[in-house]
Amino acid sequence: MRHLRSVVVAFAVVLLLATSARAGVLRGTVKNGTTGKAAADIEVILIQLQGGMQPVANSKTDAQGQFSFDNPSVGAQPMLVRAVYKGINFHQPVPPGRNDVEVSIFEPSKDSKTISVASRIVFFQPSGVNLTVAEEYSIQNNSQPPQAYFRPDGNFEFVIPDNAKLQQVAASGPTGMPVVQAPIDKKKGKYAIAYALRPGQNIVRYSYEMPYSANSATVKVSTIYPEARLLVVASPTVQVNGDGLQSGGQEQGMSVYGRENVPVNNVMAVSVSGTAAPLQNAASDSSGGGRDAQDAQAPAPAANIQSIPGRLDVLKWPLIAGFVGIFALGAILLARKPVAAVAGSVRAARAPANSVAASTPLAEVDAAVGTNLDTLKDQLFRLELRRQAGTITEAEYAQERARAEKVLRELVRG
Repeated sequence: MRHLRSVVVAFAVVLLLATSARAGVLRGTVKNGTTGKAAADIEVILIQLQGGMQPVANSKTDAQGQFSFDNPSVGAQPMLVRAVYKGINFHQPVPPGRNDVEVSIFEPSKDSKTISVASRIVFFQPSGVNLTVAEEYSIQNNSQPPQAYFRPDGNFEFVIPDNAKLQQVAASGPTGMPVVQAPIDKKKGKYAIAYALRPGQNIVRYSYEMPYSANSATVKVSTIYPEARLLVVASPTVQVNGDGLQSGGQEQGMSVYGRENVPVNNVMAVSVSGTAAPLQNAASDSSGGGRDAQDAQAPAPAANIQSIPGRLDVLKWPLIAGFVGIFALGAILLARKPVAAVAGSVRAARAPANSVAASTPLAEVDAAVGTNLDTLKDQLFRLELRRQAGTITEAEYAQERARAEKVLRELVRG
């Protein structure tokens, strides 16, 4: 077991002392996911997330689609690699401790049949004289051959009520990283974003405020796309009624309502009344490192692809704390694995290792622990990204970090 302990201790040093600067080399490959071939002569940019998202190095792929960066932040903190293909940004996160990465790009398609909306979630949060509404779309791209659905004039549209004020829009692809988008105003409450929806699951979410006088309001929920399922989430102290909405009980302390197969071009009036306890504004406490990886670049006209405001700071608390009920339904706002689950798997892995150590090959034990370390590493990386994006408070960050370090110590003692 000495070999195993040394591996775990070395990994612990990488995770817990990641703040110390050290030189690192990152090597990677850009692959065209549509053709399956290596992509040559592609512009590649290394992006630093800590302290505000900043491009720190540029390169181009060679004939084999390969590139490399030499930067002291590589391996010491979360980084991001951006590959620019036909004017579209494709990103791949690089966790601490990693020195290799593969970035997938795709041929663009303007065919709207490339995508379908699997579900839509609407969250209501009263706050004094205002009602904050946060919405999330789960969009599936099953194109064959795989292509990225994109239009520079806007390839995803949504509508907000006439008396509502849009706060901010974000999108994420299969990598799970939210990207703040510059909305394109189509007038009369209709907006669009120009974001490449890649093969797999994509998420678009936005929030808006509207008047909430006398603790009540009627929200006109408009549908542009045929939706497989609509979910409505609110505090149990808030009453929600709407045509076709059926109560689904409570999940994680939130009331959930649902409606199946919402038709296209439908307007559903949803009445909301009552008050709810205020949620903590996590984003306002962030230190400003919250630009998302995908689209932070020089300001450009709204119709240009993927330009964003300066900070990823409002999807705010309604999309952070309020969506806790949605986690239980499997519609994950921030793709991550719970620390509790990691701890459980660690204990499960340790028990057989201790009881049958004499008959279990060392390679199998290493593999079992290595799997848990990979899971823990992934969890810590996503935790750092959430902190940088401003979607977690410092108190929550410290609590989850402490839990992860406790699991790590258990592994070291094992």
